[in-house]
Amino acid sequence: MFDRRELGLLDDALRALQDAMPQPHAWPPALLPEPGDGFAAMRPVLLEAAQRLGASAPSGHPFYLGHMLKPPHAAARIGYALALWLNPNNHAFDGGRPSSQMEIEAVAQIARLFGWSGALGHLCSGGTVANLEALWIAREVVREGGVGGMGDSGMRGSTPQPAAASEPARAPAFAPASHPAPGVAASAQAHYCHARAASLLGLRFHAVAVDAQGRMDMRALQALLEREAIGTVVATLGTPANGALDPLHAIAELCAAHGARLHVDAAYGGYFTLAGNLRPEARRAFDAIARADSLVVDPHKHGLQPYGCGCLLLRDPALRRHYAHAPGYAYLASDEPHLGQVSLECSRPGAAAVALWATLRLLPLVPGGAFARGLQAGREAALRLWRALRHDRRFIAPLRPELDVVVWAVRAPSATQASALARRLHAGAQAMDLHLSLAVLPRAMLEPLQGTAGSLFWDAEHLLVLRACVMKPEHLDWMDRILRRLDAAALAVLGPREHAGKPVADETRDCRAQPVPDVAATIPSIIQGAPS
Repeated sequence: MFDRRELGLLDDALRALQDAMPQPHAWPPALLPEPGDGFAAMRPVLLEAAQRLGASAPSGHPFYLGHMLKPPHAAARIGYALALWLNPNNHAFDGGRPSSQMEIEAVAQIARLFGWSGALGHLCSGGTVANLEALWIAREVVREGGVGGMGDSGMRGSTPQPAAASEPARAPAFAPASHPAPGVAASAQAHYCHARAASLLGLRFHAVAVDAQGRMDMRALQALLEREAIGTVVATLGTPANGALDPLHAIAELCAAHGARLHVDAAYGGYFTLAGNLRPEARRAFDAIARADSLVVDPHKHGLQPYGCGCLLLRDPALRRHYAHAPGYAYLASDEPHLGQVSLECSRPGAAAVALWATLRLLPLVPGGAFARGLQAGREAALRLWRALRHDRRFIAPLRPELDVVVWAVRAPSATQASALARRLHAGAQAMDLHLSLAVLPRAMLEPLQGTAGSLFWDAEHLLVLRACVMKPEHLDWMDRILRRLDAAALAVLGPREHAGKPVADETRDCRAQPVPDVAATIPSIIQGAPS
């Protein structure tokens, strides 16, 4: 991860940038600290920052499977750093013409990945803002009497440009609703940003029940659409807890039948449309993206980008009309269209666009390419982990991963005990430098799997489970070592496999009050001789 050769590439790129820039005058020395006092003053501050950052979790290492963190590609890191010498602002061409053009090209490549060659889109800070913006646009479309479900009549053509500055301005669409608007529906396992966005937009939010796999339940959605006024349905491809894929094809049919817009939150899972090792049902869900009205993908998750880099796509480019506004001042030096005229955010880092553009030049989004193979490797690693857990009597792993997120429970007589043991095992694994995360799953989702999950007394409505985000291609080669560390942590916390599921004294107490065992002192010899 810390390859100092990147600094040499950055130096070469900076020299090329300096040579390419017009030089009507020498740069004033005051713009940069002079060697000597200026750099001498910065040195201890930056070294202190490095020391403090040293306490970070090793998210770039294969032993890190905790959260949805994936290290940026070297091309992205260098491209981002290179642009910082200019600090372009992609709000307007005046503030960053080359980086704005790079954004248009990069977003067009992402749009083509889903067959949306005519889409209107841009980068933003992440999925939260992108989803908020999508729901805002949906609210405005519903207000003016439009409906979703464009189906096969969706817009096609070349990647559109933002509305020209000379186009007539209309009243701002940012005003609060003067009357109740149709609400927003998303699965109970969708990201919480949708409920927040609905609240900000003055819309009622409806959480739709999920099935035993964590996917939106179609009977529940149909009943909701028949009972309530729903303007937009949010389908998730890659839920936060277990990476579930909502049945997008069926959701699209219901949206078309009830005149609701369809928004797809594929912040986590979107890039998996390139993967060649999806199950047929998953493939069908990704293929149905063509029927959506809007789509969110996060390049800073599986797209190898630094935070924050999200992407919003609107399939109908005519929706640019909802961004029109008439500011009381003018600061654009040209009549050319600007990205800030079709994005909710105004100032946006051009460095993010440069980083993404550079990555896509190196790793184009094509089936069977290096980028696609990396996604496939992570998914195969996730399946290997899941199969190993299925054969370990200490664990319950009934949910086959659809993407690369694996969740499993600790086998115990009751839900309370299982949750307490999961928390202790999480801490025990971390003591061995194996970084997992915890997730909460509802009883209603897991109870139907009782036969698969084994006998469990439900004395709580939720179950705390362990979660692994097997996002890195390296996880496939490292899976044997990961499993050995997990086995060692489980042996220290849970005991041998033959003790699986037996009552554990005092486990019904609040697990936060229980001491974590000295795992390091009980590491078995199997781990001592294992490569790290």
